Amino acid sequence: MADSIWLWVGFNAAVLVMLALDLGVFHRKAHAVSMREAAGWTAVWVSLAMVFNAGIWYFAGPQPALEFLTGYLVEKSLAVDNIFVIALIFSYFSVPAMYQHRVLFWGILGALVMRGAFIAAGSYVLHQWHWVIYVFGGILLVTGIKMALRKDEAIDPEHNPVVRLARRWLPLTHRYDGQKFWSVENGRRVATPLFLVLLLVEFTDLVFAIDSIPAIFAITDDPFLVYTSNVMAILGLRSMYFLLAGVVHKFVYLKFGLSLVLVFVGGKMMLVDFVKVPTLVSLGVIATVIGGSIALSLLRPPKEGVPPPPLGQDAPDPEADDDARPTAA
Repeated sequence: MADSIWLWVGFNAAVLVMLALDLGVFHRKAHAVSMREAAGWTAVWVSLAMVFNAGIWYFAGPQPALEFLTGYLVEKSLAVDNIFVIALIFSYFSVPAMYQHRVLFWGILGALVMRGAFIAAGSYVLHQWHWVIYVFGGILLVTGIKMALRKDEAIDPEHNPVVRLARRWLPLTHRYDGQKFWSVENGRRVATPLFLVLLLVEFTDLVFAIDSIPAIFAITDDPFLVYTSNVMAILGLRSMYFLLAGVVHKFVYLKFGLSLVLVFVGGKMMLVDFVKVPTLVSLGVIATVIGGSIALSLLRPPKEGVPPPPLGQDAPDPEADDDARPTAA
């Protein structure tokens, strides 16, 4: 499928149209996204992905469709961990709820460009040097083990290298100016805290892409399927964030499920020349592990301690006194 230039052009054109409608029509006016709206948009994006998957099945056959679906599920699963980090960033900088969608929109637009470049580079490297697949597999194995052993710690954006560089090289203000990323203060152009948050969201996605893209290459080596499954999953990340940000902390066993998935796909890559794992088996394993970890989290939560309050929900009113807001610069 990767050989047809028209497939690439048509898919990217459709994505651009959907993004233009999203920001220019449906979310033209900044507002806080309700749970109902988030659920509706999540259903829309998932439905579009399934319609696209049906199209792959019809025109290319069941095997490519199965590979797309498996890659889509892997990316969606790993995105849940991404949602938790984004919620912490929004909470730390007290981003008003009505401006969070704008940050996610431009963050995801940048993520699509970065991931497209990553996928193109990864596909080229794998086709030129087959042994690199063992490197990818090793990265996933190490990442999966580290994720399982990782302790839940508070994230301090102030120690992030992106924030440090921004503070050093960019003129920043601590005041939000509506939904603007740039403002004018004392006669000079300055970056608002919203721009700093956007940089952190982009950096967060870059880190997660290092895991998710090699994981999808473990499912299929078709660049078009890797790219489209990645993009379709990313497009629904905004609505999924607003749907899950308040409850994602309850999925206490999800990180173990994600770590098992990474170890599984990493092992699959390491053994690719010795053991052929059918895509249907991969889909079954991934769906069972992720679904099981979420179900276990909801049915048998840890007894000790009290779950933290939902993140990203207590942002101050944008009309409130500026002095009451946490300083972002």
